[in-house]
Amino acid sequence: MEKKELGKKGEELALRFLRKKGYHIIERNYVCKMGEMDIIAKEKDTLTFIEVKTRTSTAFGPPQLSVNAAKQMQLSKVALNFLKEKGLGEAKARFDVVAILLGPKGAEIDLIKDAFELKYI
Repeated sequence: MEKKELGKKGEELALRFLRKKGYHIIERNYVCKMGEMDIIAKEKDTLTFIEVKTRTSTAFGPPQLSVNAAKQMQLSKVALNFLKEKGLGEAKARFDVVAILLGPKGAEIDLIKDAFELKYI
């Protein structure tokens, strides 16, 4: 499976999973000059910026390991841009990661709430 196709499949699985968990999806694939956020949703009273990582094996570690310090910094910039653009500077917000492992037995989905703190520039 191509990387782009794998990512798209992972995002679709993540969306269904999050909806079942009570998340209200606000935006998908939000793009700005700082980069992209896979999913922006509300869970109860909290705005959640969600990065989806999908892999077909753990040969290079679990999917969530790829959300390293550099990726967290980039996602922080995207989130701050979204908050500013939408006038939501005072909103309660957090970063979640949805890690998906697509194996022979199907999809294993792991939701990591509050996966990391906002990284300031």
